[in-house]
Amino acid sequence: MNKPPKSLTNLHFILGGARSGKSRLALASAQQIASSSGASLVFIATATANDEEMRKRIEKHQAERVSTNGENPWALVEEPLHLARSLLQNDGKGKVIVVDCLTLWISNCLHHNVWDKHQDELLNCLEQLKCEVIFVSNETGLGIVPMGELTRQYVDASGFFHQRMAQHCAHVIFTVAGLPHILKDERQLKDSV
Repeated sequence: MNKPPKSLTNLHFILGGARSGKSRLALASAQQIASSSGASLVFIATATANDEEMRKRIEKHQAERVSTNGENPWALVEEPLHLARSLLQNDGKGKVIVVDCLTLWISNCLHHNVWDKHQDELLNCLEQLKCEVIFVSNETGLGIVPMGELTRQYVDASGFFHQRMAQHCAHVIFTVAGLPHILKDERQLKDSV
């Protein structure tokens, strides 16, 4: 049996269902880390606006990253596929990166038939990262088993990948109804939503 990877204290993983408060928690946590350390904020978005509804969702998320004085303190990186490369390009001490979300990234990779390659690249790059990184993803394995083959493939890929990510991350939080439930805490991510 393979030995699990070492948990990395700079990696945080926030899971939850749709509209559970996971993105809000990730943003608040990143801002808290940045304000206490003077770090700059980077947001890596994996979504693509393929339709009007998704465009509106993206605009809503962008508005949530604007501070009370109307300024956007976040550097935005849009990366639907090459997440490992994007993380390494934006890495550095004095930064906090939020990746929102792994759910869409997994879907994008499966759609382009590059899932195996890109998941391995991401998992292999994690130990190289120097900055704080907060990964956000939907927990899709709590419902019924999907009927369609592609949907089952997605749920399986997501579930197995989440298990691997949780091994690498020192901090894993599951959000329900806006409330964080700490699953793994090797240096607690502070405060709730």
